[in-house]
Amino acid sequence: MASAEDREAARELAGLAMSRVVRVSGREPVRAALRRLTRGRLGRRHTRSGARPAGTVWLDTVSPLRSGWRQRAAYLDGKVAFAVDYQMCRRCGLGWVEEPFTVPEFERCGLAAAGLGALRAEHPGLRWHTLGGHFREAEPFWQAAGTGVPGGYGKRAVCPHRDNG
Repeated sequence: MASAEDREAARELAGLAMSRVVRVSGREPVRAALRRLTRGRLGRRHTRSGARPAGTVWLDTVSPLRSGWRQRAAYLDGKVAFAVDYQMCRRCGLGWVEEPFTVPEFERCGLAAAGLGALRAEHPGLRWHTLGGHFREAEPFWQAAGTGVPGGYGKRAVCPHRDNG
């Protein structure tokens, strides 16, 4: 169980979601070419990317779980407090988020709302979706998170211009 001070620190971290993001390119042209040539059989990432610049509180980098996706993560005392994978297609005007995770002791501190809100603010004009397949207990989260959001985080397959990862 997190202390009141830890939960307050998580709330403060949520407030930094738009101003303290460090972006790491993570472009991997060789891996991408290998995936294209082998039609996805080779070149997938299977390990977590590790390095994080010192003092980083919000980090945007390649997803360690989904090839071709990005991950937005919040760090509190050097440990992940929140993370979500995302992908966009500007051609279709669509964005997807998958597997948002908040460390249980920091739930309801605003990290998910701040992280998702920052993504929407950084990429205006997109309709936001998920791939679906959510656990029943996650449905209230998605309903609340999708209120007033274009696309409402409703289930939608990735467009033909993008990859499911």
